Amino acid sequence: MQLQNLHDLFVEQLQDLYSAEQQLVEALPKMANASSHEELRDAFEHHLEETRGHVQRLEQIFSQIGETPGGEKCKGMEGLIKEGQEVLEMQGDPTVIDAALIAAAQRVEHYEIAGYGTLKTLADHLDLGDAKSFLDDTLGEESKADKLLTKIATGGMFKSGINQKAKA
Repeated sequence: MQLQNLHDLFVEQLQDLYSAEQQLVEALPKMANASSHEELRDAFEHHLEETRGHVQRLEQIFSQIGETPGGEKCKGMEGLIKEGQEVLEMQGDPTVIDAALIAAAQRVEHYEIAGYGTLKTLADHLDLGDAKSFLDDTLGEESKADKLLTKIATGGMFKSGINQKAKA
């Protein structure tokens, strides 16, 4: 693909995130199944449903701008998922494995937050108001998922989190 203008860049980045989200739809059930902590498993399952919604939003944006979701496989997400797969294959204390799953999941969330932030900015520059709104909604959900993972890892005010249990 040639990048001649911001619209070209927007489409390329949109295709990249579409691929990333599709890969995540396949990976999240495996992460949920590997979780021993119920709250973590629930968080992965909830985010899977959100991720399916993210794919639908991206498809709506493609439709609105007259483009297709095709493109190359997102290599960044592919690498992050491969690292997460390595955690799934590890043996050890279930709480420590859960902490490793959170670390892998947060890397994914941070990657997505960066991508959606970029797309939202491009949509704003291109006067794609509906797309910007969809992207803003997704960016909020990704940020919320990241914060929930942090909360699960560190615990709330009156309980210890996974990291504290893994330390023992």
